[in-house]
Amino acid sequence: MTKGPTLSYKAEYIWIDGTEPTARLRSKTRILADGAELPDWGFDGSSTNQAPGDKSDCVLKPVFTCPDPIRGGDHKLVLCEVFLVDGTPHITNQRALLRPIAEKYAAQESWYGMEQEYTFFKDGRPLGFPERGFPAPQGFYYCGVGADEVFGREIVERHMDACLDAGLKLSGINAEVMPGQWEFQIGPAGPLEVGDHMWIARWLLYRIAEEFDVSATLDPKPVEGDWNGAGAHTNFSTKAMREGYDAIITACEALAEKAQEHVTGYGADIERRLTGMHETAPWSEFSYGVSDRGASVRIPWQVEVDKKGYIEDRRPNANIDPYVVARLITGTCCEALEKAGQV
Repeated sequence: MTKGPTLSYKAEYIWIDGTEPTARLRSKTRILADGAELPDWGFDGSSTNQAPGDKSDCVLKPVFTCPDPIRGGDHKLVLCEVFLVDGTPHITNQRALLRPIAEKYAAQESWYGMEQEYTFFKDGRPLGFPERGFPAPQGFYYCGVGADEVFGREIVERHMDACLDAGLKLSGINAEVMPGQWEFQIGPAGPLEVGDHMWIARWLLYRIAEEFDVSATLDPKPVEGDWNGAGAHTNFSTKAMREGYDAIITACEALAEKAQEHVTGYGADIERRLTGMHETAPWSEFSYGVSDRGASVRIPWQVEVDKKGYIEDRRPNANIDPYVVARLITGTCCEALEKAGQV
């Protein structure tokens, strides 16, 4: 009796490297027998800015899995945390730093919605920019329609479908204020979940854009001058905030007290974007206000009307590590709400 064929699937192991000041995504493929559990897997940390050459081994530990919408079938995308061979989290493993904070304040039921802006580049310039000079000033590109206003829609549609097929909590997309600039939103989701889904969505964006010979950048100021930067506006609430306005104000005041600590963790080159112009507050100042897109933190007008809801921290850069942002906001706001008895 002959043995039948062994079915197999492709698992794309994805991780965050140690590049500074902004980490990059890496991935490689493992072929596994059908039904096999996802094992830990090693990699060369000396090639990812995560280890010296004489002690180069690092370990990938799967933490989030979803269907692979590019390969289809039973193939999977596998997001991993990076560990050292002794079993301790690698110093670059920001998810490991978030875990205890998320667990400590789990009862407050934190929800996040992150708005990921990004810019397509081709041939060294933003998609839609002429070979020489500049396009018409920003303004009508935002949520625009038409070949003279929108560039890269085919990639964006492919990416949106891929995120949905992967089961990610994608809640929308839109064209942004500069040619070739777009945004997708992840959430509502918990502190760990929003980061997991954001990193996979980024990987899918880069991977799909490859097929069009286009790159996607998270540079917070992709074009100098009178152009908006690229951010990752972060919407946040707890159960208490969703039920009452006093908790909203407590959260805003708590963010004010730790403003510079947060700015430091909100992405490299943040001062290039947070200039006080182009719908930003200065990076060195903190403010919050109702319906104010020039404030550090915006309270949506409907939240003030309803006296409950969420806040939008407008400071995070496009190039954030979402785990860092979730750790800072969860820790700061939930601690303050707990002290105020607003939980």
